[in-house]
Amino acid sequence: MASTLRNVVVVGGSYTGVNTAKELANALPATYRVLLIDPHSHFNHLFAFPRFSILPGYEHKAFIPYTGAFSEVANASQHTRIQAKAVSLSLQPQARHLTLDREWQGSTSLAFDYLVAATGTRLVAPSNMPSDDKPDAVAYLKRFNSGIARSRSVVIIGGGAVGVQMACDLKEIYPDKEVTLVHSREHIMPVYHEKLSDIIKDRFRELGINFVGGSRVALPPAGFPLGGTGEPITVALSNGKTLTADFVVTATGQTPNTQWITNSSGSSSDALVNPANGFIRVKPTMQFADPAYPHLFAVGDIADTGAHKAARPAGPHAAVLARNMVALIEGREPTETIEVNPAAIHLTLGLTKNIIFRNPNVKEGQTEPSFNLKDDGKPDMNIEGTWVRRGVKVSGPEEYHL
Repeated sequence: MASTLRNVVVVGGSYTGVNTAKELANALPATYRVLLIDPHSHFNHLFAFPRFSILPGYEHKAFIPYTGAFSEVANASQHTRIQAKAVSLSLQPQARHLTLDREWQGSTSLAFDYLVAATGTRLVAPSNMPSDDKPDAVAYLKRFNSGIARSRSVVIIGGGAVGVQMACDLKEIYPDKEVTLVHSREHIMPVYHEKLSDIIKDRFRELGINFVGGSRVALPPAGFPLGGTGEPITVALSNGKTLTADFVVTATGQTPNTQWITNSSGSSSDALVNPANGFIRVKPTMQFADPAYPHLFAVGDIADTGAHKAARPAGPHAAVLARNMVALIEGREPTETIEVNPAAIHLTLGLTKNIIFRNPNVKEGQTEPSFNLKDDGKPDMNIEGTWVRRGVKVSGPEEYHL
């Protein structure tokens, strides 16, 4: 039976990829199966990494088995999660296939009828793990935790969400440590209205976090060493000044995971990927912009939609994509399109304090942002509830280590 099924491949098993795979599994005809491709042994709960790299005891809970990837899907058994990395894409006529870095069912070549790119972006550890396997990733977080605990001073480089959240957590968990955040601009989190920057700076003053704005850091080619060893680390700034710390956290930028696309055969990479930013060119229907490839889709951060790069804005993309793919299968023209909304974020400002912030909707005549400051967070970020939402039932504490 399995050999007669037609393949729909979703490359990337993070938030948007898993949601897209589920949406497709529920929407596609029974003659199609969804193959979810991701190199990690477990679902990486990226939102927890900044917190759990500082707050010890929860590291193992940030990596959740993929066993619930197709939960709540009627024909779940015919859909599969494959642990592998996409290496390249062949777009030759009559020979569409994805090359994997390891064999699946006896081959590294995976033929498909439709493919969805959901590989997102790479961040610097601890926002992403240097290992694909849970035991090694847990060990890395524990080493990071230990290094932080042994350090008297910490410098965080980058004024995005990760840098802000880690600075607040650090100072709240370790109030006696000197915490400094360095950002290339005076406006923290510049994707958002300056009111959010003002709120963050007020929180920094409340906690005693030092802020150094308007100066870039000269990043070593190999990155900063994992600190906490007793050896001071020097951080050189573009204004000629230097900072010294026991531990340095790099929380800068996102790099698109498109190398497997640029390695493709059968098309110019510039036709598929926007060279100005590295993201995949797409239509509002989530199909690749190149009209030669209507069977290829991109969703989430990897897609050059103009939307803010975050998991929540990409949520509706999966449903739009699924309906458009069904239309193609049925011989109809895809007509569903996504709506790009103003940037919004749910940002933690410490173990319990957090803010929901939305930029003004200029199209509707708004000039001011909306926000809601709250104090209802949990130190463990309700991680056990995340396991439940990922379709994994746990009967005892030891199962969180699986």
